[in-house]
Amino acid sequence: MVKGSESPKLVPELIIGLIPMGVLALAFGAWVEAHWMVALTAIALYGLLTGLLFREGSSRLPRLGWANRITLLRAMLVTLPAAALLQPQLFIDAGWTMALVALTVLLLDGLDGYLARTLNEESEFGARFDMEVDAALIFVLCLGLALSSAIGIWVLAIGLMRYAFLAAMVIWPWLSRPLPDSVRRKAVCVWQMTCLVLATTPLFGPGVNAMILASALIALVLSFAGDVAWLYRRRDSNPTASWRMS
Repeated sequence: MVKGSESPKLVPELIIGLIPMGVLALAFGAWVEAHWMVALTAIALYGLLTGLLFREGSSRLPRLGWANRITLLRAMLVTLPAAALLQPQLFIDAGWTMALVALTVLLLDGLDGYLARTLNEESEFGARFDMEVDAALIFVLCLGLALSSAIGIWVLAIGLMRYAFLAAMVIWPWLSRPLPDSVRRKAVCVWQMTCLVLATTPLFGPGVNAMILASALIALVLSFAGDVAWLYRRRDSNPTASWRMS
């Protein structure tokens, strides 16, 4: 565990992050012609994020490291469509921009993992941070599609499923047992991300988008069902915290 005297080292890094965050928020707001509150909300979300990072990370690591810095950049990008939820019509009028932001977040996902392995910066904190950014992006895109009426409210099931799984751990602790690596789980994650990005663009009409997202939802349900079945068969083992995505 990192000594308490070392934890303030995180603070300068998180504060410095306000500079690129401010630039991103203002540039995004101007590009999509959003209300000024959208940029301000994105910056406020970054402030909330830094508070959570300091609370969770101050006792685990003295500094972010390059892998976590890339993940922090990914989180900054997620705040942009999250703030745009104040103006849901942007998910239709600026669909290409939303899709580009989401695609950038996904492409950077591979970079932070590569840096973590290469620079020996792998940690439970970093893995969880990375996973929460992915989950937040999925939920934000689902909510944006639903609020803009581009897709029915049923699309929220995609974004809420993982959070429902985490909530179920409180009732059934055996669900918290670590899951083994799975090609199926990774493939489903990539597919749902791809479907959400495609649905955010104006490439297809509502009918095609609905079918694409329905396929992602079905795949996600089956994936979670497989994981739950695997965990149920091992429910008598001692559970330990897991943050893997299905």
